Amino acid sequence: MDLASHVDDRSPRGIAAAVARLVHGGDLVPGDRLPTVRALAIDLGVSPATVSGAFQALATVGLVASRGRAGTFVLPPPAAWLPPRYRDLAGGAPARLDLSTGTPDPELLPALGPALARVAARTPAAEAGTYLSAPLVPELESLLRESWPFVPQRLTVVDGAVDAISRTLEQVASFGDRVAVEDPGFPPLFDLLDQLGLPRVACALDRNGMRPDALARALDAGATVVVLQPRAHNPTGASLTPTRARELAAVVRRHHSPVTVIEDDHCGQISSARDVSLGTWLPDATVHVRSYSKSHGPDLRLAAVGGPARVLDALVARRMLGPGWTSRLLQHVLVDLLTDPAAVDAVAHARRVYFARRRALTTALALFDVHVDGGDGINLWLPVHDERTALLRLEAAGIRAAPGSPFVAGTAGAGGPGGPAGSGWSRGPATPGTSTPTRPADGDGTHDAPGGHLRVTVGLLVGDVAEVAQALALAAGP
Repeated sequence: MDLASHVDDRSPRGIAAAVARLVHGGDLVPGDRLPTVRALAIDLGVSPATVSGAFQALATVGLVASRGRAGTFVLPPPAAWLPPRYRDLAGGAPARLDLSTGTPDPELLPALGPALARVAARTPAAEAGTYLSAPLVPELESLLRESWPFVPQRLTVVDGAVDAISRTLEQVASFGDRVAVEDPGFPPLFDLLDQLGLPRVACALDRNGMRPDALARALDAGATVVVLQPRAHNPTGASLTPTRARELAAVVRRHHSPVTVIEDDHCGQISSARDVSLGTWLPDATVHVRSYSKSHGPDLRLAAVGGPARVLDALVARRMLGPGWTSRLLQHVLVDLLTDPAAVDAVAHARRVYFARRRALTTALALFDVHVDGGDGINLWLPVHDERTALLRLEAAGIRAAPGSPFVAGTAGAGGPGGPAGSGWSRGPATPGTSTPTRPADGDGTHDAPGGHLRVTVGLLVGDVAEVAQALALAAGP
C-alpha cells in the first residue's frame, strides 16, 4: 500500500489519524508492516521526527507496535472483546477533545464517598441469608413506585439498561422473531439483536420520536416486540410527547397480534423532557427500563425494570439461576443518592448544565448556518455532507465525534417504501460553500439523505463552545 497517498495532513497528528482510519477501515489489518520511518518521511516530504511522533502516538493507543529492526506492525484491535458496533464507536485517533463517548461528565456525577460511608455505617457487613430474599430492597422499590410513569405489576433491579433489555427480550421473543427498532438507534441494541437472532425492522423518527406510520408498517411486517427510547433519544435527542405516546399505543392496541413494548429511559433524571411512557395506555404490554448510569454513574451498573408480572416474574426467576440478584449494597447506595439532599441537588444541577451546554452549542452552530434540533440529553445528531470527510476534518482540529453509521438500523423496513432507513433525521440541501443541516420538518419530517451524521456528546463540552461549533460546521460542509 502507498501509505503516503492516504495522508492529507502531514503533521504527526494527521499522519497518525490517516493510519488509524486505514486500520479501522480494514485497509490495514493486524500483522501488516508499515513503511519505515525514513521511507515514509521521504514519501511525505517531512522530517523523520514527524513520522516517528506519529508512530509513537499510534503505539500509545495500541494500534501499532515497533519490533526494532523488523519494523512497525499493526496490532490486533485492543478492544476485540467488544461487539462489532461498540468497536466502531470505540475506534479513532487520539484527540484533545473527545466528544464521541456518549458518557456523562464525571464532574457532574454526585459524590459516592458520603453515600458509601452512610451505607457502610448502617450495614457494617454484607447481608447474610439473601439467596431466597426478594431481589429488590423495599426502600428502593418504594422510591421507584412513587416515581414510575405508570403503575407496574412488578419491579426489579438489574445490572444496567442493556442487561434489562437483553433479559426482557429473552422472555418475550424467540429466535427469528422480528423486533421494531428506532432508526437511527442505539448500536449495542443492534448488536444484541444480532446475537439473539432477532431480525430488526427499522422505524423512522421525527422530533417527537418513533413515527406511528412507521410502527404500523413494522407491526404489519411481523414485528412482535418494539424497543424505543421515550426521551433524550440516543443519538438524536428526540423525546416522546404525551400525544405521540398515545398515538403509538393506539397503533399497538389496534394490531391483531400481541405486542410487547420495551422502553429504554437511559437518561432518566438528567433529562429535561417529561417522563412519558406507553405504559400509561398499555400497562400489560409495556416493560419500562430506567437506568441510573447517566445520572448517578455508569459503574453503579443499576437499572430498574417495571412491567407486567408475566414478564418480570420470569425475568427474575431466570436471574436466580445466574447472578441471582443485583448487589443489595449498591441498591442501598442508590437509595441514599436518591434521597440525600446534596446528591439530589447535584443531579438537578447536572440536568441544568447539560441543558445549557446543548443549547449553547446549537445556538453557536446556528451562527455558522448549521441548524439542528435542540432535543434533550447529552448527545447531538449532526447531519454532515460526508461522514468520513467530517471525521477527518474534526481529527485535524483535535476533536473526536462518533461516526453516525453504527447508529443506522441497516434496513429500509418501516422507514418508508424503498426509502432510506432513518430518513426522518436526514440532511437537507446545502447552500453552496456552507453546511446547512436542517432539523426534521413537522409531520413526517423526511428529507433526502446524501451524507450521513455524526453523534456529538455535548454533555462533555466544556470550554470554548464557539471554537467547537466552528470546527463542527466546517466538518459538516461539503
